[in-house]
Amino acid sequence: MAVTDEAIDKIKDMIVSGALRPGDRLPKESELAAELGLSRNSLREAVRALSLIRILDVRQGDGTYVTSLDPQLLLEALSFVVDFHRDDTVLEFLAVRRILEPAATAMAAVRLTADELDVLQGKLDALGPAPSVEQLVASDLDFHRGIVQGSGNSVLCSLLDGLSGPTTRARIWRGVTQEDAIARTLHEHRAILGALRDRDPDAARAWATVHVASVEQWLRSTL
Repeated sequence: MAVTDEAIDKIKDMIVSGALRPGDRLPKESELAAELGLSRNSLREAVRALSLIRILDVRQGDGTYVTSLDPQLLLEALSFVVDFHRDDTVLEFLAVRRILEPAATAMAAVRLTADELDVLQGKLDALGPAPSVEQLVASDLDFHRGIVQGSGNSVLCSLLDGLSGPTTRARIWRGVTQEDAIARTLHEHRAILGALRDRDPDAARAWATVHVASVEQWLRSTL
């Protein structure tokens, strides 16, 4: 593993230094191994590892390329790791959401266009006053994704998208077991949207905090 780690570091250094740029094709395996002073086997393992985290793209019969290094692509690895969370860490994921999502919502308050706000409104209206828990949770994910995308920060968007998965089951559980969960969620969504329409970042941040914290508080009380 130490030899493979060394190979990974050397390829990383080539990318960070600009010797290899997004979209560049890596030299042939034998040439690159000789250039870096590595065995072909350790280089092959390093390439395999870097392809798993979307740094490199191995194209069968064509060669190995540096990916676009787009944040959304790179952060796919986070979603993969997050899938292995334990149930007892859900509160920690919610705590991180409570820190990041209100900030993204505040940023979106001054960036979302009237048309984008109308789309969010249309999705809320389409749910009606009494959606099923499954419909509400799906809508909740879509609603917040639309807002976070409106923040204009692709890294923040990718982080929150990756973090939303572990909290989905908690939100469904809350919807099934807490009597007023659906009504409260709809009310909070409308309040967030109202703050966005008012172009009020502080109110948008406050309502987003209340929204995530209410799930967190409920889950803490039931564990």
